Amino acid sequence: MYVIGTAGHVDHGKSALVQALTGIDPDRLREEKERGLTIDLGFAWLTLPNGEEVSIVDVPGHERFIKNMLAGVGGIDLALLVIAADEGVMPQTREHLAIIDLLGIDHGVVAVTKTDLVEPEFAELAAADAEEVLRGTTLAGAPTVLCSAVTRQGLDDLLATLQSELAKTPPKRDIGRPRLPIDRAFTIAGFGTVVTGTLIAGSLSVGQEVEVQPAGLRSRIRGLQTHGQKVQHAPPGRRTAVNLTGLAVEKLERGMVVAAPGWLRPASVLDVRLRAVTYLRRPLRHNITVTFHTGSAEVEGRLLLLDRDEVPPGEAAWAQIRLVRPVAAVYGDRFVIRDPNDTLGGGRIVDTQARRHRRFHAPTIDKLEAMERGSPREAVLMAVAAAEPVALRDLADGLDLAAAEVRETVEAATASGELLALDERSLAEGTLLFSAEGFAALTERMQGALADYHRQFPLRRGMPREELRSRLRLDSRSFDQMVALWARRGDVKEAADSVSHPEHEPRPDAAQQERAQKLLAALRAQPFSPPAPEDEDDLLTYLEDRGDIVWVDEGIVFAAEAYGEMVERVVAHLKERQTVTLAQVRDLLGTSRKYAQALLERMDQQRVTRRVGDERVLRSGLSR
Repeated sequence: MYVIGTAGHVDHGKSALVQALTGIDPDRLREEKERGLTIDLGFAWLTLPNGEEVSIVDVPGHERFIKNMLAGVGGIDLALLVIAADEGVMPQTREHLAIIDLLGIDHGVVAVTKTDLVEPEFAELAAADAEEVLRGTTLAGAPTVLCSAVTRQGLDDLLATLQSELAKTPPKRDIGRPRLPIDRAFTIAGFGTVVTGTLIAGSLSVGQEVEVQPAGLRSRIRGLQTHGQKVQHAPPGRRTAVNLTGLAVEKLERGMVVAAPGWLRPASVLDVRLRAVTYLRRPLRHNITVTFHTGSAEVEGRLLLLDRDEVPPGEAAWAQIRLVRPVAAVYGDRFVIRDPNDTLGGGRIVDTQARRHRRFHAPTIDKLEAMERGSPREAVLMAVAAAEPVALRDLADGLDLAAAEVRETVEAATASGELLALDERSLAEGTLLFSAEGFAALTERMQGALADYHRQFPLRRGMPREELRSRLRLDSRSFDQMVALWARRGDVKEAADSVSHPEHEPRPDAAQQERAQKLLAALRAQPFSPPAPEDEDDLLTYLEDRGDIVWVDEGIVFAAEAYGEMVERVVAHLKERQTVTLAQVRDLLGTSRKYAQALLERMDQQRVTRRVGDERVLRSGLSR
């Protein structure tokens, strides 16, 4: 499945050539027909000599409609560069060719049209002119065919050449994450909202749930068409019309993307590899305002150069583009930037969820260069390079790689130790992944946080889990998996509500030890009516963790052996008489109402007793 896109100067016969090849007039607007000028995108399809159908996108050639041209040329597989024999290479020929070059379209055919208007030597001169202008671009060496849409001379040769060049063109990949950049949205009576675009990266089916990004709209596919025919399933690489349910056409616009739900994230800050076009009269400068084009989207933004202050014509640089509103793009997508009058440059997106960078920062540039190299291993490792875990499913969604390819790469990287899976027992879709460096850095931060806490609070068993999670700036799910992994590796001791260094044991100093002994002696001297402790909470917690005391309420602490005896007496009474009141417990223990109430509430909490009105009974299973 392939898409051919026309390119070339205004009035060089692009639309006439498409109509001669396909029998379809791509100029669909009344104004286009009245003026004989293509204003917006036109669409058609043709059957090659071998019987294969291909889609055609016809773009406007006038300089005022370059943005419309850019909306259609992004998804093409082969460029049909049209040059009129009576005029030769013209300004928009060069600009369209520069855009093709920036978008990395490296398969093309040059059609020298209107040969019926000139002598043969003039047509040959135009062909030579085309060969010259193609040098140094992605279309260098592309075949040239002389033809006429009026006399049909050379059209058979043109079809044969298109077929031959498409045979050398890799088909659109199906990586299971379909995207359809919208270039038209309209309403058909009786059907509702329809959008069209070139389907890439996956297939769509009737009945499938989809979402439209960056708007975040959800819908379902009511119907599909390709080349005017209804289909149940649309593969990647064709012009496709999608009938969407539940969405008003007013909510949709060119530049949005129809995709499978849950993976395509809007992007407002992009790291890019940028190349300036060769014919610029001045260098690109840092911090200029540009119009950013990717897919069918067009958004204003600001260009920030990361490794230089300006980019001379034909040279490349690392840059960040900050957009005024988000686009739906992924790693590896091509882009073009323009000002109001000219195409300035373009290149490839290397990070769609970029953070702010310091300029001229060598580690940042090294990271971007590794990402640009683009092998699955490097793409995966760089995507997990930040010091925070990434779920396997989210990692696959953020890369222009098939899910199976991502999994295979992750398995190899975890086996080699370059990546670490927080759940070491399985590699499920929700498994959190860390880079080895990121995990080591976070482990070091964790150990430092615990060491500081133990120095500040030597009597405490450990640091509260929530406090440690907050210091490490992790979400709850990531933190729980991190602590579980650290515990398995022996890096921490884990309790229900705290985490500690594996060798940490609460150790009171001499003064604290003395106060502890005095407190225990006072509690044992008045076991059922003990004095309120004056010591700090940490010392009481230490004694409670050791089993020396039972801290039942604010200001009420019993010696452990006294508490045990009190519980035994109450339980014995209940086994004999089935119920007990607060007053009876007070009298049974020879204590005050305050202590008796605190004791009973503690026994309720411990599920020894249960309150029924003004009485307590034993919990089921304890009455025998």
